[in-house]
Amino acid sequence: MGSMTNPFADDADRRAIWTMLVERDIDAFLGQDWGMVEGDFIAAGFSGIHAHFEANPDRWTMAFPTLEAYRDEWLRQAAATAATGYAEPLRDALFRATDLSEIEINGARAIAHKKFDGTVARADGGIDRLDWQTLYFCAKTAAGWKITGFVGYMPRRLGAPA
Repeated sequence: MGSMTNPFADDADRRAIWTMLVERDIDAFLGQDWGMVEGDFIAAGFSGIHAHFEANPDRWTMAFPTLEAYRDEWLRQAAATAATGYAEPLRDALFRATDLSEIEINGARAIAHKKFDGTVARADGGIDRLDWQTLYFCAKTAAGWKITGFVGYMPRRLGAPA
């Protein structure tokens, strides 16, 4: 399970990717502050695929053909989350549910495997279940690691035996 501590203390590249995709993303999302993460993307050529929590890639869609399309959905989700009452500190719960321990780097390119596995208690007595994964494609630039695209909202156990 996840932690609030970056697990890549001795690896500058992986440490930077983890900070971008976990710490900064959670803080920006909770603050509904796209400006905090906007610089983490390369807009030219960006695309995001929505897997709709389906194991069958034939059902995946090019839901985010531009960074602007993704930004709008990210902001919509952030606002919906902010409007929900939680019975526990949401930031702590998101860190607890987030696992970004697999980052493959090949030259100036990386694939980061961000997985969500956990629950968040809502104030109404229900729970929000976090159970999916996203593969982020990143490129190392002169300004640091940037996101070029992703395949997101995939089943966390995609291809794994039940």
